[in-house]
Amino acid sequence: MATVELTFSALPAHVRTARLVATAIARRTGVQESLLDEVRLAVGEACSRAVEAHRLHCPGEPIRIELRDDLGRFEVTVTDSAPSDSDELEHDRALLGFDDPFGQLPDDLMAGFGIAVIAGLADDVQVYPSQKGMCIRMSWPAATNGMSPV
Repeated sequence: MATVELTFSALPAHVRTARLVATAIARRTGVQESLLDEVRLAVGEACSRAVEAHRLHCPGEPIRIELRDDLGRFEVTVTDSAPSDSDELEHDRALLGFDDPFGQLPDDLMAGFGIAVIAGLADDVQVYPSQKGMCIRMSWPAATNGMSPV
C-alpha cells in the first residue's frame, strides 16, 4: 500500500493542482483510462466543497488530501477543518442513501449537490465527520497490471 498526502490552502486555484495530482496517481495505480475523468471530476468537486467551507469558516486552515492504492482500489480522502452543521452532514448522508430521520432538505440545497455529483462519479463514497470538519472518501477499482506503486 502506497500513500500520498497533499495539503493546500483554501484557494480555488489549488483545486486544479489537486485534480491533476489525483489523476496522475490514479493512472499510475492502474485505474482504467475510461475512469480517469470521473476521478478528476470527483476530486475537483470534493476539493471545491472543502475550499468553499474553509473560505467561510477557517480560511487559514489547510485542506488535506490522502491518496492511496490499497488492495486493488484507488482511494482518495478529502478532509476539511470547517465546522460541520449536523443537519448538513445528515443531508449529505441522505444523498448517498442513508436515512434522513427528519425528512427535510436544508435551506441551501446546493450544499449537498456536490456530494450527489461525487456519488455519481466514484465507485464507492463515504461521508463522515473528522476531528474538526468532514471527510469525503471516494474509491475506484485499480487494475493490477504490473504498474509501479505510487
